[in-house]
Amino acid sequence: MSTTTEHTGAATPAPQPHGDADERRRQREEARLIRTREAAARKDTAAKDGQWASGDRTPLNPNEEFKATGDPLLVRHRIETMYSKWGFWSIPPTDLRGRFRWWGLYTQRRPGIDGGKTAILEPHQLDDEYFMLRVRSDGGQLSVAQAREIGLISSEFGRETADVSDRQNIQLHWIRIEDVPEIFRRTEAVGLGSEEACGDVPRVILASPVAGVSADELIDPTPQIEQIKELYIGSPEFSNLPRKFKTAFTGQPVPDILHEVQDIAFVAVEHPQLGIGYDLWVGGGLSVNPMLGVRLGVFVKPELAHEVWKGVISIFRDHGYRRLRTRARLKFVVKAWGPEKFLKVLQDDYLGYELPPGPAPKQASPGDRGDHVGIHRQKDGRWYVGVAPVAGRISGTKLQRIADIAESVGSDRIRLTPLQKILILDIPEDRVSDVVNGLRALELESEPGEFHRNVIACTGIEYCKLAIVETKATAREVVKVLDQKFPTLDNPITVHVNGCPNSCARVQIADIGFKGQLVLDEETGEQVPGFQVHLGGRLGRGEDNDFGRKIRAHKVTQHGMPEYVERVTQNYLDTREDGEQFADWAFRVDEELIR
Repeated sequence: MSTTTEHTGAATPAPQPHGDADERRRQREEARLIRTREAAARKDTAAKDGQWASGDRTPLNPNEEFKATGDPLLVRHRIETMYSKWGFWSIPPTDLRGRFRWWGLYTQRRPGIDGGKTAILEPHQLDDEYFMLRVRSDGGQLSVAQAREIGLISSEFGRETADVSDRQNIQLHWIRIEDVPEIFRRTEAVGLGSEEACGDVPRVILASPVAGVSADELIDPTPQIEQIKELYIGSPEFSNLPRKFKTAFTGQPVPDILHEVQDIAFVAVEHPQLGIGYDLWVGGGLSVNPMLGVRLGVFVKPELAHEVWKGVISIFRDHGYRRLRTRARLKFVVKAWGPEKFLKVLQDDYLGYELPPGPAPKQASPGDRGDHVGIHRQKDGRWYVGVAPVAGRISGTKLQRIADIAESVGSDRIRLTPLQKILILDIPEDRVSDVVNGLRALELESEPGEFHRNVIACTGIEYCKLAIVETKATAREVVKVLDQKFPTLDNPITVHVNGCPNSCARVQIADIGFKGQLVLDEETGEQVPGFQVHLGGRLGRGEDNDFGRKIRAHKVTQHGMPEYVERVTQNYLDTREDGEQFADWAFRVDEELIR
């Protein structure tokens, strides 16, 4: 028996016994067909890389999907009008772990979750109800008022956390969503903010921390940085890149901004006919597929720097690989194309003019540290003092005190460095000792021991959801043990500590780099927090640049790390040749001396 629809005459099957079972079977068949169609679609796109320039705008991963629905920067309105009023659990996942990054916000790791769970738990199981917040300070430039305000915000809202990152900014922790609008208001009131401090965007711009004051600099790049910020930061034109884009400028004759590992770097040079300008580098980056940037061999006039920057980042936006996040960096485009093709596309398709050939920058010598720690004379006759917080860790109260010290001697300029150091500029000669002593009272030394001076560390398992091991405390232990053991070390040895296989602390270019992972403890036979070791990384040496040497099957436990550094350092001192730097020694000697 059947019933008939009056309007169409179409027959509709009458209900049958076991209708629920039939319906379930129908739904299962429908789901199977959907999965089949999705698999076919994935197969069809498997050979595609999601390059916009090839006409492929199909979102090929979840990140590209949420970016395609609208400009992620627009999430700020929801933060201020909805989530800050309704609380943490009102935030949907694509905002919480996606778009929030465009305003410098990352969920921080829930306390008590060990490193063995990092790769096992789902994101919501790792999330705490608090955020890390990056405050954007391009070139590491802070006024007294800005440094003081960040310090006050840290004390008021961030449980005194204030870490100097190796991107020349301050990171706060323990930030509640309810407090974010007020933090935005207060940072912006002093000329700062967190717009595009994270996310698939042009990140904070690195610059020489002594821009404008160095007695040796060829050019102050601050006007070029300010022009890029004004024209492009926060613009929808570049708020949806394949992934992050890192920029660096230096006016120093010997580069001090690690230009070889940036997506784009402008390095000051003097052209014999055209005067002072920049040498252009592209395609550097570390992480799990480290690549050194390449010189394009062209000279960029200062007034054209923003156009060249726009051309390079546009290539990344249009030709970057958007299918796999692991390949979504400019370095993969540069590697696939080579420097000649990259330059041709830049000039022909994006600039519309040719850039003249130019000279290469000077190479670093063993005495060129580039960290600006110590007491230094400025070109105007005043002085600056650089100090080294251990692995960049300070506090909100200390940051306020640093601002007070600067203000007390008539300075209004504080700088953060790419090596997690802090400088106070514009100090009158007769007040230098006051600054040095005031900072020393805060345990910020202008003449630190070599390991204190040369250690950097990422955030680590304390707050980071990607981390496997502790980093900041481990770095402090290295400093404590090694500076006592080697108080008169006559050659710098850099130690970089990273909490996971990524390279936020640049482990591949350190003298001794530690990359966090679980390792086997030979005494207990159990998996424990530890590190893979990289030895002898070096930059600033032209064709002699190299990543650190890895030793097959060699790992160091977290607790055994200070003892390992001590053993290798002693071996270096005992067996080095005259004038031999640690990096050269580490590549020359047999493995038993570096195990």
